[in-house]
Amino acid sequence: MDIGTVETVEETRKNRKLKTGPSFRTGGRQSSSGGNGGNGGGGNNGGGDKPGDGNRGGTEQNPNTSPETTRVLMWFLLMVVIMTFGALIGAYVVLSTNKALEWRPFDLPVQVWISTLLILASSVTYHFAKRNVKNTRYKNARSWFIATTLLGAGFISSQILVWMKLYNLGLYASGNPYAGFFYILTGAHVVHVIGGIAALGYVILRVWNLRPDAALRLKKEAEVSSIGLYWHTMDALWLVLLFLLGFWK
Repeated sequence: MDIGTVETVEETRKNRKLKTGPSFRTGGRQSSSGGNGGNGGGGNNGGGDKPGDGNRGGTEQNPNTSPETTRVLMWFLLMVVIMTFGALIGAYVVLSTNKALEWRPFDLPVQVWISTLLILASSVTYHFAKRNVKNTRYKNARSWFIATTLLGAGFISSQILVWMKLYNLGLYASGNPYAGFFYILTGAHVVHVIGGIAALGYVILRVWNLRPDAALRLKKEAEVSSIGLYWHTMDALWLVLLFLLGFWK
């Protein structure tokens, strides 16, 4: 029994050694694998952070295609505006050449000429604002942008005075196609000028604390150029409307 017991104990020890040896080796592999996995995970995390930081930086600086996108969108908007006014002007020309009995033109109030001076002056001030933005003189640019906004607001106020005077004179849209077209054309123009003033407010806020960063400056210059193109187009449209309403009767 003793011998059997000793043999059983020895066999048990041998079995334990056999089991313990591979488990240690396996544990070593597992621990080394775990270490590699930890290092690998850290490497992946580190690699993941860099692209993330790069993407965030790219988003803040904006790609170089952003200025072109701004210009394309502005040209598309201007095409819609020109087509809208083209249709209205075409209808005006057709009715004015038919010499209908209801077509009764009238002399333009003096406020119309004041409006013309105001919008021409706003185009000049915007030109100086754009030049200061290109020269990174943002403080001066803000002053010129504010002056442009005030002149645009003065133009709208002058147009409201024109409508009030015509209404007091009994010149209504009904019964006189010329008066109707006067209200429609000038009203549509005022609506678009209001849109331009809203865009000016956006530009003023954007350049208020603008840093002279190269990528950001290029994007802001593209926005200023695009909005300036819109504003100058409103100026040119007003001159066309003034010619039609004042001289093409």
